[in-house]
Amino acid sequence: MTEQRDPESSFLEQLGQRVRTIRALRGMSRKVLAKVSGISERYIAQLESGKGNVSIMLLRRVSNAMGAHLEDLIPASEPAPEWQVIRDLLRKASPGQIAQAKDILAGSASAQRKMSFSGIALIGLRGAGKSTLGKMLAKKIGWSFVELNKEIERENGLSVAEIIALYGQEGFRRLEQGALRQLLAQKELMVLATGGGIVSEPLTFDLVLSSFYTIWLKAEPEEHMARVRGQGDLRPMADDRSAMAELRNILASREPLYARASTTVDTAGLSVDAAAARLIDAVRPVLQNEARAFGLRSVAV
Repeated sequence: MTEQRDPESSFLEQLGQRVRTIRALRGMSRKVLAKVSGISERYIAQLESGKGNVSIMLLRRVSNAMGAHLEDLIPASEPAPEWQVIRDLLRKASPGQIAQAKDILAGSASAQRKMSFSGIALIGLRGAGKSTLGKMLAKKIGWSFVELNKEIERENGLSVAEIIALYGQEGFRRLEQGALRQLLAQKELMVLATGGGIVSEPLTFDLVLSSFYTIWLKAEPEEHMARVRGQGDLRPMADDRSAMAELRNILASREPLYARASTTVDTAGLSVDAAAARLIDAVRPVLQNEARAFGLRSVAV
């Protein structure tokens, strides 16, 4: 006979998996999460393995440290992928907007939102080549190139690391969304290189997906690590002996979100020039289609 799973043990295992997944989406190692939350790394390991019967207050400290909503950690039936976006929009909506949304959902009104085309956005893990290839693409097609993280730093006079240290993950994601909205308000075509963790904030990522033709620059984990080390940048895994395991965990957690991009360009094993050529091939039909749809000047690539 098949042994029945203990419901409480199953719940704790699912809870641990959610904590591990959200931590990876935020790009945080256990060591970093322990430091920010004030909870021991050993206890977090127990929690993630489903062996820690955590109190609601400790779980709240964990969720706050990750800049996540407490309810996102609680195992439940999986909602539609857009639920988190809808939830976050409702939290920020005015009473009038909520009433309008209610009418639309009830079928008493109809609305269509035509998003303006803002350009091409590159997403992916650090070391994917977003900055290098993005600059090459922008130069080729004559558009401006923007690194979202550098925009955040310029607007706030602080580095990304300093912003996170001062305001935490939630504060940084709020500034990230604000910077993105300001760029969109300029209504200028651009090639945008995003931060690797932008997919962890549903509303911000939805803005990217709805405003840009989004491309996931994909590579093997070993290539990501080698490129990051070559840049002298080990955030957020500096001094972590299990850096490679953490990177694989981050990539595995983010892959389903990266895969929501309009298309994927795999740069594994390619030289910079070969990867740039593959990226240009990927955007060529898009530029032609958008030029026809929006009356833009056709770009020769």
